[in-house]
Amino acid sequence: MSRVDHEALQGRWTHSHEEDTGDELVFRPASQPLPPARGRRSLELRAGGSYAEFSPGPVDVPVESRGRWSLENDRLELQPDGDLPRESWRVTAVEPERLLLRREDAD
Repeated sequence: MSRVDHEALQGRWTHSHEEDTGDELVFRPASQPLPPARGRRSLELRAGGSYAEFSPGPVDVPVESRGRWSLENDRLELQPDGDLPRESWRVTAVEPERLLLRREDAD
C-alpha cells in the first residue's frame, strides 16, 4: 500500500489483540463489540492532526495521553506530548471495519 486515505484513519480504533499476527496489529472501530479483556489500547485519530490514546492503567482504569499524528503515504507517526517516544507504523490496510498496523522497524 503506497497511499492511505487520511480521512479513513480518522476515528476511534480499539486494539483487537486476539486477531494480531506476528508483527501486525489489528484495530477495530470502537463501536464494534470485542470480547472482554482486562484492558485494551485505543487510538482516537482526530481531524487536524491531534490524537488521544487510551491505554490500560495500573488499576484497570484507562490512562489517556495526547499528541499529534501525521500520515505520509502509508506511514503513520504518533508523537505524544511530553517526553514519551514517537511511534512509527506502516498502515497495511484501512477499511471501515479494520485497521492493520505494522511497526515501522518490523519491515
